[in-house]
Amino acid sequence: MAAESYSTHECDVLVIGAGGAGMRAAIAAAEAGCSTIVVTKSLLGKAHTVMAEGGIAAGLGNLDSDDGWEVHFADTMLGGQLVNNWRMVELYAHEVIDRVYELERWGGLFDRTDEGLIMQRAFGAHSWRRLAHVGDRTGLELIRTCQDKLVHTAGTECYMEYTLTRLLKDGDRVVGAMGYNRNDGRFVVIKAGATVLASGGWGRMYRCTSNSWEGTGDGAAMAYGAGADLLDMEFVQFHPTGMVWPPGARGILVTEAVRGEGGLLFNSDHERFMLGYDPVKKELSSRDVVARSIYKEVQAGRGSPHGGAFLDITERGADYIMKKLPSMYEQFHALASVDITREPMEVGPTIHYTMGGIRVDAETAATTVPGLYAAGESAGGLHGANRLGGNSLGDILVFGRRAGVAAAEFARSGGADRQVNEREVEEEQRMLLAPLGPSSRAGGNPYLIHEALQAAMQDDAGIGRSRESLERALVGIAELRELSAKMRVNGSRVLNPGWHTCRDVDFMLTVSEAIVRSAIRREESRGSQWRFDHPEQDAEQGKVNYVSRRNGDVMTIEAVPLKPMPDALVKLLARSRFYDPEKLPKGHLQPASMATATAVAATEAG
Repeated sequence: MAAESYSTHECDVLVIGAGGAGMRAAIAAAEAGCSTIVVTKSLLGKAHTVMAEGGIAAGLGNLDSDDGWEVHFADTMLGGQLVNNWRMVELYAHEVIDRVYELERWGGLFDRTDEGLIMQRAFGAHSWRRLAHVGDRTGLELIRTCQDKLVHTAGTECYMEYTLTRLLKDGDRVVGAMGYNRNDGRFVVIKAGATVLASGGWGRMYRCTSNSWEGTGDGAAMAYGAGADLLDMEFVQFHPTGMVWPPGARGILVTEAVRGEGGLLFNSDHERFMLGYDPVKKELSSRDVVARSIYKEVQAGRGSPHGGAFLDITERGADYIMKKLPSMYEQFHALASVDITREPMEVGPTIHYTMGGIRVDAETAATTVPGLYAAGESAGGLHGANRLGGNSLGDILVFGRRAGVAAAEFARSGGADRQVNEREVEEEQRMLLAPLGPSSRAGGNPYLIHEALQAAMQDDAGIGRSRESLERALVGIAELRELSAKMRVNGSRVLNPGWHTCRDVDFMLTVSEAIVRSAIRREESRGSQWRFDHPEQDAEQGKVNYVSRRNGDVMTIEAVPLKPMPDALVKLLARSRFYDPEKLPKGHLQPASMATATAVAATEAG
């Protein structure tokens, strides 16, 4: 078929996604003098960023003077089980401090110490009280502040309720994207000198998730389709505390700030079980450890009535709870008729975040495809095998800015020619319109396919995995891929959620395949990857990242060796309060380097 007519827009930098990373990238690009278009599936100011409620992790040292970027670096690397991109972690730990103060200058509000400094709270696997926060609404405050800055930055435009579905290329270079208006279904092409993907994560292929409807992996799937590498896709984070009751609220996040402010976890026997699983960090252990601990308690028959655990903060008193955790009070009161100042919450693991994502350069956030950049949750590398709470909000500020600056430079230096390939436009239009074709093509209900995918991923590629379960999931994904080719929806393109879901299903199937194939290759348990058939870490597996690559219509998984960490940074690992040479993650660190770090730790302890 010939290409249907479409509207065309042009800019220097196109930013796909309007959460914290997208807005920070757009601000940076516009301040560099580039015309910038921001596109969001939803509305400006509504993004998964608001779910990061606890705070922004930054080594300000306002409450604990021993904290600093060095300790933050060490905690993040150890929390990620040393498969992080150490250069990204180094840049992040340095720069997040400036980004917090920048947010404050832009008008961001924070809770304050008696001396007027930014207040910081404790969080899981952080050595010191490190999270700058405003109650339990920090993500919302970040979004509000960045949105205000964005709309007052010259050279920016925002297109809301548009879905972009394909990156367009001129040769090897990305020159923009195409998609459609979600309200009327009309097609749109946006030509750009450089493109930044900041479209967030992909939790919607799981049954129990804190992610809203937008989290379908659009950015990762589009990047993969354009030839970009995906990194560490096996690492999917189950936040240990999501709501488990009532059914309509299942999966909604219960912020780690509850535990940071003193909340304790109990099983049905009223045992504080984290004392047994991690007697040092207890409830403030890393998220992978706490999530697995709750899972084990439930499997042992010591779960709460609805299949979780009890989280109790009542001892802190009503006044304190209402001051520090107002959103959690309102959430449980409205959705579960529970007064958290008087009774415990029922919580359980929920898919919350993806450590993996598009493979990027640490300095510039450039992907492996020219003209394409990625930042925030859609990018991989920073968090390794497990993200520490509070590192997501800092991530989007640090690397959102870096992506915007680098994209602007590319657009100015090599992005003037933005020739769109009409064949690519026609191919994407054909794919988008196929579910609206003749009734003889009926056979695949997108909602039922989505539901089946959620079952396969939750049951066979969830918190606990084995080769048998993962291969079963892979077979299921292949079968659903065949069904998806026959998807059919009624109605026109105008205000048709079923039609939107068809492309979402395609994206989720691609991302799910990358998760499962990568999880099969990583034959060990590390961070959020918990293999029942490989319960221990493997030193050889700790020397590589697994990268998903497109080879025609086939997805391949390749082991890419980790770059050696400089000894100066290895020594910093000893700055973490949780450094234990006997429990150091197995991987690429050389014995001599580990010995040096241990000697540093012993010297400082002495």
